[in-house]
Amino acid sequence: MAIPISYNIRSLGVRWSSTLVAVIGIAGTVGVFVAMLALANGFKQTLVHSGLPDNAIVLRGGATSEMMSGMGLDQVKVIEDEPGVARKNGQPLVSAEVVVIAAFPLKSTGTDANVQVRGVSPQIFDVRPNVHISKGRAFVPGHNELIVGRNVHSTYAASATLDSAGHVTSSVPFDIGQTVRFGGGEWTVVGVFDAGGSAFDSEIWCDSAILDQVYKRPQNSFQSLTVHLESVSAYDKFKDAVTTDPRLTMQVQRERDYYEKQSRTMSTLITVLGGLVAIVMAVGAILGALNTMYSAVSERGREIATMRALGFGAGSVVTSFMIEAICIAIIGGVVGCLAVLPVNGLTTGTMNFQTFSHLAFAFEVTPPLIIGGILFSILMGILGGMPPAVRAARSRIAVALREL
Repeated sequence: MAIPISYNIRSLGVRWSSTLVAVIGIAGTVGVFVAMLALANGFKQTLVHSGLPDNAIVLRGGATSEMMSGMGLDQVKVIEDEPGVARKNGQPLVSAEVVVIAAFPLKSTGTDANVQVRGVSPQIFDVRPNVHISKGRAFVPGHNELIVGRNVHSTYAASATLDSAGHVTSSVPFDIGQTVRFGGGEWTVVGVFDAGGSAFDSEIWCDSAILDQVYKRPQNSFQSLTVHLESVSAYDKFKDAVTTDPRLTMQVQRERDYYEKQSRTMSTLITVLGGLVAIVMAVGAILGALNTMYSAVSERGREIATMRALGFGAGSVVTSFMIEAICIAIIGGVVGCLAVLPVNGLTTGTMNFQTFSHLAFAFEVTPPLIIGGILFSILMGILGGMPPAVRAARSRIAVALREL
């Protein structure tokens, strides 16, 4: 015979103060847990969304990132003629790219942060059609001109002045027409581009030939080649042609796979640290649930004995107390998830250890994370409710009834 669930619900209301303490503890734990996972998810998705399914990236054999790669113009020309490369007006849709790091101050603090400067080919907007100019215009090949990602425009300053206390007194924004100095050269900002929330929004783009020249790199030297393919299915044909060509010692990856790999180190670090914090907080939340349920057992000894005398078995008592504990946990889990929803889409930034550059990204609270948070709260409820429930089931009926 089962104990009515309505009895458990009324019991929670009677002990509302201790129930509230347990709910707050679980809500705080779930909130931190979901927020950290949303942070890791946002970082990963920002990088993954940088790659298109019908794009491939070519690096030197053995290189794990663009910063460690290198190739010459002769190799680029060979790759342009490989099968599977998309063409527009007879021209191969490829972008031979150069990547360097330049320090620019953050608008908020004035402290320098590493920004990735990418030298690209003039046909970059055909190679990456998900990127478009939102303000101004594209750079003119052969000129010292920059276009900046929307996060660069909103987050960084071309230069900043600090007072003796380290506070920003003035800053020069990356506005169109502004002159910027870095790498030993002077550049003019001519446009702002929108990369749809991908990692490119945190980059500065310019002509790769000019970037080589300003940084005194060998002429026509590049670090990666981004190739727009005829179709998603053309990838295998293109990869086989490049990797078997005796003139080349290159590796080919889908662009999306490359950026997914770039996200693993930081997203794993955030997840592990967040998990450790959540575990520590979960111990406190479970202790709070234990205290609440043990108090319930202590206060309701007579009720438990009476129900046992009326024919309710030990299993029914255990189930009843577990239902109460899980109800408390679910309420706490829902409150914690609701509390973290406002951070969804909130932009923050961190160092990407793969490129040693600052990357702006947004928290991404997704339905799977919400479900995971609720399941985490239920687990805490089970761990916090089981020992008191077993104790209640083992209580001696005769001793408790003598107290009536």
